[in-house]
Amino acid sequence: MNEPMDADAAAEAIADVANLLTKRLTGDYEVDEFGFDSELTETLTVPLLRPLYRKWFRVEVTGLENVPLSGGALLVGNHSGTVAMDALMVQVALFDDHPAHRHLRLLAADFVLKAPLLGEYARKTGATLASNADAERLLDAEELVGVFPEGVKGTGKPVWDRYKLQRFGRGGFVSTALRTGAPIIPVSIVGAEEIYPLIGNIPALARLLKLPYFPVTPTFPWLGPLGLVPLPSKWMIHFGEPIDTKDMEHLADDPLEIFNLADRVKETIADTLAELLDRRGPAFQ
Repeated sequence: MNEPMDADAAAEAIADVANLLTKRLTGDYEVDEFGFDSELTETLTVPLLRPLYRKWFRVEVTGLENVPLSGGALLVGNHSGTVAMDALMVQVALFDDHPAHRHLRLLAADFVLKAPLLGEYARKTGATLASNADAERLLDAEELVGVFPEGVKGTGKPVWDRYKLQRFGRGGFVSTALRTGAPIIPVSIVGAEEIYPLIGNIPALARLLKLPYFPVTPTFPWLGPLGLVPLPSKWMIHFGEPIDTKDMEHLADDPLEIFNLADRVKETIADTLAELLDRRGPAFQ
């Protein structure tokens, strides 16, 4: 996939997109109960993200053998980067590089799904509300579900706190895994911290636009639209060994058990981040 697209492949891609658009204009397409449109994701979204994944961020992926070929699993990752590009790169990794070409169903923040146009598109590419109910339904349907427990505290942290994990919420993802018996797979992501180094916030604009923060970076808003281009940091993504939760449903309402398991996942990710950072070296090599 790193080789330039030849003329026949380009013509085929254009035909696929034309066919996709025709179906959407005529209403001749299917979505699941959450609004997920697999054809749109495979034909348009992933191809648009692929150049970023392969050429710009040069993503190196390890541990894909820890992601099951079928069946449900809860993927829990660290979150950063001002914009949630890390979630999108994990989606591409699982579709492009996993042997079963699996889709990742992301649990999205409420403000994302309520945003005009963005919310609808997010649902069509597999996202749904970050709630235990939706997560359990997806896991029961044997889907891969992605959650980033740091939420906006992770994406919105300043550059001087990079790779310092924030609080993992209240551990709701643990109770979801325990209730469904789905394995928890820690996902460690290096590279996203450097794409939009956050050096400030403009609260008044954030409130006006109904955003959790309005980012100020070394390039945005100073360079206008050009400042929206992410910096080309080198990325590494590691899928860790699954944590088995079978036959543990009786612990789903135990606060101590939930805290301990959430802390175990967080420590695993933190330790792996340190290893990946050491292996990667300079961010822009």
